[in-house]
Amino acid sequence: MITFFKKPKSTVPKNIRQEVKTALSYFPELDGIPIRFKFKKSIKKSVMLAQPTWSGLLKPRKERSYVILISEKFKISGEEFKTVDVPRDVLIGWIGHELGHVMDYQQRGNLNLMGFGIRYVMLKEFVKKAERAADSFAVSRGMSNYILKTKRFILNHANIDNGYKERIKQYYLSPDEIMEMVKKQDSTNNKDLL
Repeated sequence: MITFFKKPKSTVPKNIRQEVKTALSYFPELDGIPIRFKFKKSIKKSVMLAQPTWSGLLKPRKERSYVILISEKFKISGEEFKTVDVPRDVLIGWIGHELGHVMDYQQRGNLNLMGFGIRYVMLKEFVKKAERAADSFAVSRGMSNYILKTKRFILNHANIDNGYKERIKQYYLSPDEIMEMVKKQDSTNNKDLL
């Protein structure tokens, strides 16, 4: 008897379907890659988290699947807010950043990806490198406006926990660095047109 396994499909909760669709439109390379978006009660130190599925770790890159966990709520000055209630562009930017992680994972071999996970948990400097890479993937795909809106929402919101703000400042690209990347991209694109 021959059994055919169905390839897992992407799943997206209805209440964020449009935001995910918008973010995914900037990553045509991920078309056909199964990504499950799933709400979770809370995620330590984060609002969203992208990771390969356990079964995906042992498969070739083209057959991997991923999950993007989204915290249902986050705290601003001790008060909880639903993640889906943040401004639409901010949510798209957060999702775009996580898709940047998926792009990074897709470029890694299986052993490299497993080593990535270990280094991410063990080494703070590696966390910084990984988070900046995810931002860079999103910015290079044309999502700079969304990524900037997300950063500004976090950094300029007076009531967001200072510990979270400090984590963003320490590990992620700053708004100034993003603007510098955009200038370099524009400069390169203009040279290509000449």
